[in-house]
Amino acid sequence: MAAENLQAAADKLGYELKTETHGSIGVEGTFTDDDIARAAGVVVAADTVIDKHRFAGKRLVATGVDAAIDTPDTLLEQALSSPEWHEDAHSAHADDDSPALGAPSASGVGSNLYKALMNGVSHMIPFVVTGGLLLAVSLSIGGQPTPEGLAIPEDSFWFTISQLGQLAFSLMVPVLSGYIAMGIADRPGLAPGVMTGLIATTGSLYGSEAGAGFIGGIVTGILSGYVALAIKKIPVHKYIQPIWPIIVIPIVTTLVVGLAFVLLIGAPLSSLFGLLTHWLSGMEGASTIALGAVIGAMIAFDMGGPFNKTAFLFGGGMIAAGNAGPMGMAATAIAVPPLAVGVATLVRRGWFTKAENDSGIAALFMGFFGITEGAIPLAAARPFQVIPANVIGGAVSGALAGLFMVEDNVMHGGPIVAVLGAVDHVGGYFLALAAGVAVTALLIVVLVGASRRKDLATTAAAAGTKKAAADADADAAADSSAHAGADSQLLPEDAILLDAEFESRDAAIEALSAAAVRVGRVSNARELASAALDREAQHSTGVGHGVAIPHARSAAVTAPVLCFARVAEPGIEWAAGEDPTRLVFLIAVPEDAGKKHLKLLSTLARSLMKDTFRSELYAARTRAEVSDVVRGVLTTKKKAAAQAS
Repeated sequence: MAAENLQAAADKLGYELKTETHGSIGVEGTFTDDDIARAAGVVVAADTVIDKHRFAGKRLVATGVDAAIDTPDTLLEQALSSPEWHEDAHSAHADDDSPALGAPSASGVGSNLYKALMNGVSHMIPFVVTGGLLLAVSLSIGGQPTPEGLAIPEDSFWFTISQLGQLAFSLMVPVLSGYIAMGIADRPGLAPGVMTGLIATTGSLYGSEAGAGFIGGIVTGILSGYVALAIKKIPVHKYIQPIWPIIVIPIVTTLVVGLAFVLLIGAPLSSLFGLLTHWLSGMEGASTIALGAVIGAMIAFDMGGPFNKTAFLFGGGMIAAGNAGPMGMAATAIAVPPLAVGVATLVRRGWFTKAENDSGIAALFMGFFGITEGAIPLAAARPFQVIPANVIGGAVSGALAGLFMVEDNVMHGGPIVAVLGAVDHVGGYFLALAAGVAVTALLIVVLVGASRRKDLATTAAAAGTKKAAADADADAAADSSAHAGADSQLLPEDAILLDAEFESRDAAIEALSAAAVRVGRVSNARELASAALDREAQHSTGVGHGVAIPHARSAAVTAPVLCFARVAEPGIEWAAGEDPTRLVFLIAVPEDAGKKHLKLLSTLARSLMKDTFRSELYAARTRAEVSDVVRGVLTTKKKAAAQAS
């Protein structure tokens, strides 16, 4: 979304833009040296740490993803006026003015820690997914029922597959720790972060059977990052500088943080983890339901952010301790947001934009595989409607998963793990999931509908204000009734026919005339159709581009009305030699209406020659959307005319 919005803003401002995206599938659209050399400015919009060495000497502005989505034009202008960025000899972030990507400071520590954590999490995800799916496949195919659950015979091929999955999991915490450290201290922090993360998972070093888990990995990552950053800032002779980041920083940082963790931190953290394990193991009834609600709400709140990952990794850590229940709660709730936004956009497609509907379809697919980030596009566009719905639905699914004693034996979520056999109490899993999705989707629809009604009311009020101002104009007084016909009521929704099928031009005009009667603007449909067809006999009202604008004055018309039909493909033949027609506007006015309908005809004809206006009419999914599109054109034209007068 950030890339698309920046591109749209660049097109509007007349700038040439090239984007490089860093996502879960890696880097796409990588900048070449020539791209960077030609660039007049650089925008770094990311919620993880981005290496900026290659942008030295370029005008640069750094911010989060949200700013690129909300104010892309402002960012582009800032990039062209920002000072040139230069890296310090010891810190790649030393003179970055942005707290999002700059060096830690009193005001920016919280932001830097968040970005560093997200940097670790984003790099850890492939290990989690790979390990989880390998374990799911091996359990579903090679697993055999035992009193403790599914088990794989050690002499089986699938046991080897499960070991590969376990190896992927064993790298999870070291990778998390390493990339957190890298997010703080840049590349010199990576190696000590990975090594100290491995120390955190090796409980035998500090008398723990299970290790410190992901909490220990976060601690070692943060400590390694700040220790490495402090050593980087120490001034050294130029002959020592080359070995400083590859020998001194990794060795000293690993020794300082590793020993501190073993001697001072590891044992207390492992004890806390043991207490949590004991507490969870003793939970029953209402306590389990409450735990499920908390885990489900955290999972659904930020969809891949720190709350989500904390709950997810907590559930995964409990698997090793012999309690797969929390992971069952997380595995249920994790699929709720993406599946729910997909369902909501399918149920009320006309309420969402095309981009939102497209992202909803993709979210359905991602939700099946437990990728909760699939809900982020819609949540970013409508945070006050989607996020509260996600939290409530996630809590419902997590609580029900606890009630139904759902267990997930692998550190992955979504229906895929249930289908592959990694979930115990599958029926309860799908009941809890369906309930969470239903609650979330219903709340999204209700909240979006309420917001939509509020927006429409505001638009109507604004339109009424504009009309009152227009009516006050002396030139408008003579035909105030015609002005009334040009307001938001000129095209009633009941006078709109979408994807209708007609055998001929005459059938289309007759259907539109009947619609005009239904909305109470015409007393006799046959009389109006006859008048419109008489006009067609004089000259075809087809104006090209698949558009026709039949019009008529008639005594049967009691108030000006505009009717519209979007004809189903391939369209109808309006007149001999013309291309098939798919967009038909019928303008009907009383006999004494003066020349107002001619002004309206001219306005519509000019607008319909524009590709954007026709595209909006074709893309509209509801009659309300068509009415909004046409009202927008007519209101704009009236405003321009009033200003000109």
